[in-house]
Amino acid sequence: MKKAKVVSVLLLIVLALSLCACGSDGNSGGGDGKKYLIATDTTFAPFEFEDAEGNFVGIDIELLAAIAEDQGFEYELNVLGFSASLNALEAKQADGMIAGMSINDERKEMFDFSDPYFDSGVAMAVKKGSTEINSYADLAGKKVAVKTGTEGSSFAESIKDEYDFELVYFEDSANMYLEVITGNSVALFEDYPVVGYAISQGQELELRSELERGSSYGFAVPKGENPELIEMFNTGLANLRASGKYQEILNKYIQE
Repeated sequence: MKKAKVVSVLLLIVLALSLCACGSDGNSGGGDGKKYLIATDTTFAPFEFEDAEGNFVGIDIELLAAIAEDQGFEYELNVLGFSASLNALEAKQADGMIAGMSINDERKEMFDFSDPYFDSGVAMAVKKGSTEINSYADLAGKKVAVKTGTEGSSFAESIKDEYDFELVYFEDSANMYLEVITGNSVALFEDYPVVGYAISQGQELELRSELERGSSYGFAVPKGENPELIEMFNTGLANLRASGKYQEILNKYIQE
């Protein structure tokens, strides 16, 4: 009997230790206990940027938070910049990326994308009050600013030979805007909600072209990795659209 009691006590101890071990990783709902590392841009207002109080905010940031809450997963945001985020995702140093990233065929070869969460477009902007540039033809022989890896950059690259202008590349929107405001470049090409928001916040720029149709933005993961994260993003996004939360977030940053 004594031996049986000892065995019973040992079994209870083993069971207790196993329960503690199972609970030590926490619970992140649909993420099965995994905490995801999500890379993002530094300055791409109104999608991600730092507000006057020093808080990192924007459409992407609020959408990700709302989707994570809806689906019950945890994540850590890694603010790297657009190009660095792409590199981190490609190297599988990040589990996902949300940064106003356009879905295109080239990126589909490297990443798996969610359903589109925003349809964008490209616009040309010049220094406020400038009369020098009124059309693409006026860009001939001049410098034009773009942000590396963006839809605006891709569009400018597609027309630069036709209109004979030189591209100057930047890693962030703030320095790209400054380039045009100070007159070092005569114009810039940027996603219209981004440059439109910048102008509404006081940037000394103005739009000087018709809107060019752009690609849709998507959330991305490394190719073949984290399919459950894409599934949760898509399901959460659909739920936010149905509840009205999605439009509420957009209305907070984009006035139509």
